[in-house]
Amino acid sequence: MTYPERFSNLPPYAFPRLRTLLSGLETGGAPVDMTIGSPLHPAPHWIADIIAQNMGGFGPYPPNDGTPELRAAISDWIKHRYGVDYPADTQIFPLNGTREGLFNASLAICEEQKNEMRPVILTPNPFYQVYAVAALAVGAEPVYVPATRESGFLPDYRALPKDILNRTAVCYICSPSNPQGAVATRDYWADLIALAEEYDFTIFADECYSEIYREAQPTGALTIAAQVGANPERVMLFNSLSKRSNLAGLRSGFAASGPENIKRMKSLRNYAGAPLALPLQRVAEKIWADEDHVEANRALYREKLDYADELFKGVQGFEAPEAGFFLWLPVNNGEEATKKLWLEKGVKVLPGAYLGRDAQGGNPGEKYIRAALVAPMNELQPGLQALKNCIYG
Repeated sequence: MTYPERFSNLPPYAFPRLRTLLSGLETGGAPVDMTIGSPLHPAPHWIADIIAQNMGGFGPYPPNDGTPELRAAISDWIKHRYGVDYPADTQIFPLNGTREGLFNASLAICEEQKNEMRPVILTPNPFYQVYAVAALAVGAEPVYVPATRESGFLPDYRALPKDILNRTAVCYICSPSNPQGAVATRDYWADLIALAEEYDFTIFADECYSEIYREAQPTGALTIAAQVGANPERVMLFNSLSKRSNLAGLRSGFAASGPENIKRMKSLRNYAGAPLALPLQRVAEKIWADEDHVEANRALYREKLDYADELFKGVQGFEAPEAGFFLWLPVNNGEEATKKLWLEKGVKVLPGAYLGRDAQGGNPGEKYIRAALVAPMNELQPGLQALKNCIYG
């Protein structure tokens, strides 16, 4: 048998790669897992009642485009959060988790050629790995743009050569960024939107960490797009309940963009895709409309971030994250630091290189480790203290 070549050069995914790295190594203490960003704070207790009241909805096929009530709830949330009106019927598309949307948006929107050449999809480096797979799936060339301390941990797309920008069909941008926790400013968004208008590409704005912040609410792409009068098709926003509401397993997210982009996303799902089960859509309707649990969640993360700030403030190269729930910690070698932590302390983190690619002179994550602040505070504090003592003395 023969198989397609387009995915043949994918590196092992980060977490299987981590298991291989630590295989056979005995832990030096009670395990504390800081690898995966799977939220562990309690979700609203009342969602169980909503599911129970709607159990019959597991029988029929759910509506492909989402319930009118869910689309309306998302539209209302966008107006509250970003200050813009996005009609529920034409500019909102509920997703079965944002990873579905981040992948399928490229399938639906990236053209086969850009200016009669192979298209380019831009991605920050390091990055959420679905961006690269989406580029390969549509036959585009993924271009990995470093997001380093020097660039404010966000990619400097404007610095790219014109021959790359002329071929760019899509660019992914994550704000707050995963793993570094950097937030795109108003000026950053405005400049990126202007660049997209100049070179005619679409911005896929991944804002899944937007509701976990300290005091200042991160500026959103839709807000700035409206302020500068951008074409509504120019930006597609992705967000979800995973981090905002500690409901990663619910798989409820959305895309919001211009009517043509959303029409193409809906058309693709008609042939290949799966909407959220109806009882879970009913849950999502209520969750998007409630902010009390979001503020309570944010307060728990603030406490953790403040503790980490104090603990690591003397570490050379440490940058306190502006938002999100990851620490991006500088080390001499990410893999070696990860093994040392596991062997000596039982603390499990992720080597930063596993989130990046070798490109433009190296892998920007090679000298970092990522630690997720999702564990309860009584577990997290000793784990972070052990991490600091082991790696930084």
